[in-house]
Amino acid sequence: MNDTDVSKQIQQMVRFIRQEAEEKANEISVSAEEEFQIEKLQLVEAEKKKVRQEHERKTKQMEVLSILCNNASRIKVLQAQDDVVSEMKESARKALLKISGDKNNYKKLLKGFIVQSLLRLKEPSVLLRCREMDVSAVKSIVEDAKREYIEKIKVRAPNITTQCVSASTSK
Repeated sequence: MNDTDVSKQIQQMVRFIRQEAEEKANEISVSAEEEFQIEKLQLVEAEKKKVRQEHERKTKQMEVLSILCNNASRIKVLQAQDDVVSEMKESARKALLKISGDKNNYKKLLKGFIVQSLLRLKEPSVLLRCREMDVSAVKSIVEDAKREYIEKIKVRAPNITTQCVSASTSK
């Protein structure tokens, strides 16, 4: 072999080595790019998961806050209703005290209460409790109340027993 042949062979070997090195460098570059993309995807997914968890946590906080606000407003409404009922009760008590002074209207009111109670209860036997001071008025209208009840509901008259209660137990 002469020098030119040796030189050609050496250059061919150098090109072969260079080509192998370039191919290896390309493989390493592609492999590094794939690893980079996988790592990047994993990091992105991990951050997405964190963001979702934080969003769920905040959503639950908002739901709890909303429930608390609804409960607070419901409590305010119930308190207002209770206040109105208490006012109505007091107003009715005062009106009843006023009416009890007018015997004719008071007897009509008592009769209406008795008839209404009989209609609601629809029982064959009823215990009617009244104040000591109203016993005579109640006894005087029981028969009229029975008749009105019979006319309205078309059944046999109930057995009504009258019982007086002392002022301390009627409150």
